[in-house]
Amino acid sequence: MRTLAVLGATGSIGASTLDVVARHPDRYRVGVLAAHRSVDALADLCKRFRPELAVIADTACEEPLRARLRRHDLACRVESGTDALIAAAAGAHCDTVVAAIVGAAGLESTLAAARAGKRLLLANKEAVVMAGALLAEALAHGGGELLPLDSEHNAVFQCLPRGHADLAAAGVRRILLTASGGPFRGRKAAELAAITPDQACAHPNWRMGRKISVDSATLMNKGLEVIEAHHLFRAPAERIEVVVHPQSIVHSLVEYADGSLLAQLGNPDMRTAIAYALAWPERIDAGVSALDLVKLARLDFEAPDLDTFRCLRLAYQALAAGGQATIALNAANEEAVAAFLDGRLPFLGIAATIEHGLSLAPAVPATDLAAILDADLTARRQAQRMIATLSA
Repeated sequence: MRTLAVLGATGSIGASTLDVVARHPDRYRVGVLAAHRSVDALADLCKRFRPELAVIADTACEEPLRARLRRHDLACRVESGTDALIAAAAGAHCDTVVAAIVGAAGLESTLAAARAGKRLLLANKEAVVMAGALLAEALAHGGGELLPLDSEHNAVFQCLPRGHADLAAAGVRRILLTASGGPFRGRKAAELAAITPDQACAHPNWRMGRKISVDSATLMNKGLEVIEAHHLFRAPAERIEVVVHPQSIVHSLVEYADGSLLAQLGNPDMRTAIAYALAWPERIDAGVSALDLVKLARLDFEAPDLDTFRCLRLAYQALAAGGQATIALNAANEEAVAAFLDGRLPFLGIAATIEHGLSLAPAVPATDLAAILDADLTARRQAQRMIATLSA
């Protein structure tokens, strides 16, 4: 039986993970549940799954959470803060860590889980974008394993041969990441000037948190996935392509030297990827309905519009630039998306903020955690200044 720490338990990935876990009580138990500041939601999950430890990132929420659990008469230890989250990811209460904290906030706990040799189920793509080389070192040091939860990378993982360290030797020609195109597929930049947060978060296929929904609307989510694929599969950028597939049925493809294309298909439900990662190398029921190909009838594909959705082009540029460019890309994007969701920045200002951040990114790489965090903070301050200018 595997014992899980679900970091980001109250978010969409956390909810999907716990749904799969609840279907297989003979295979999985929950040792740790962690959330940012959703006291009531975390308390309800603790009541249902009975973890040994609950961690709330916001220290001001520790006592309210403890009080809620006391009222339910739950013998669950409560801790709070970044250090507690890092300790929980590396500690004895779990052998498997679901890294589903959104953004740079999940970096340190992800690295801690990797160093401790846990089975790491990774949904936090920003950790790879910011510190791909450092994460690889941590995995090598800890001797654990990483299984991607993003539907695209999970699909690629399924389509690659077992033990795929050298893609060229395996005969891989290209990795093709599919993108739904988001809610604004087919529109031009002039039509996006007055986009609201609610419009940007209305994804046609997936139910996701607001930050990742905006990233999907700008195609930055796909840009981050290109960088993630580069690190996870040791693939050069020129072998990673993006194709828009509005039905979100083909989750990604791998092309081989003989012309074969292997694809993973399924309904757009994150529980498929989560169940695969939880049970690998076995397969278990995910609670997802079967795909009806006859009812589906057609699958469409098209090239992404890199002129309208500049964020995807900027991600490729950051990957090519090296140095601290991908750190700057992620930091500027997080700040810009937060400002957009708060009504402080127009939709098109997201790409402008990122482009400005990339122009200031140092060419020298950040090689350790302290340097990465310092580069992240610097890039955020630069982005905030740009946002203030664009909002004036």
